Amino acid sequence: MRHGGLSCETATVSAVVRSTALPVRVMLRLTDGFSTTGGELARLIGLAGDYLASGAEGVVFGFLNGDLDIDVPVCEAIVDGLDGAPWTFHRAIDHSLDHDRAWRHLRELDGLDAVLTAGSSLGVGHGIDDLTARASDPVAADLLMAGGGLEPEHVPWLVRAGIRAFHVGSSVRPDRSWEKAYVDPGYVRAWRLLIDDHTARMSS
Repeated sequence: MRHGGLSCETATVSAVVRSTALPVRVMLRLTDGFSTTGGELARLIGLAGDYLASGAEGVVFGFLNGDLDIDVPVCEAIVDGLDGAPWTFHRAIDHSLDHDRAWRHLRELDGLDAVLTAGSSLGVGHGIDDLTARASDPVAADLLMAGGGLEPEHVPWLVRAGIRAFHVGSSVRPDRSWEKAYVDPGYVRAWRLLIDDHTARMSS
């Protein structure tokens, strides 16, 4: 996690899939940063196939080119090997130079059903205005998964804007520590109740 999440061994995916009935998506990323080489791309495509064969529902990835725009050819090459499996574009979008242009590219990619974004490379606290504005587009709202420094006080504003998917990481672990790698069910439950409560208020 010091590098923002990297690909794991296939055996780890198999173990996770066996331990839960929840759908599992696995990170496709071999090195720090948001670019990749031809050799890495071939390995990523192979890993994606291995993860899906191990029972993963889908994968998570995101790559930028030298102009800090979505690397469409790389993303398309990975998507072509997914055989229709769903995928998430991760927070690489927060490091793109032009977020509007990045979103236009993403909407043209097959199989994408979630975009994990904080609205800013600095986290949700800095990007919340971008997230709420982006959610005014119904297509974007359906794709948006708010995450990256997400705090409970952000939830009411994001729900009110129409965002219904949220990513929590360190906040559901003891002391917010990635070193203490286990997820605390009580913390997850608290987030679930918080989100459900504000969603219900919007529906009433």
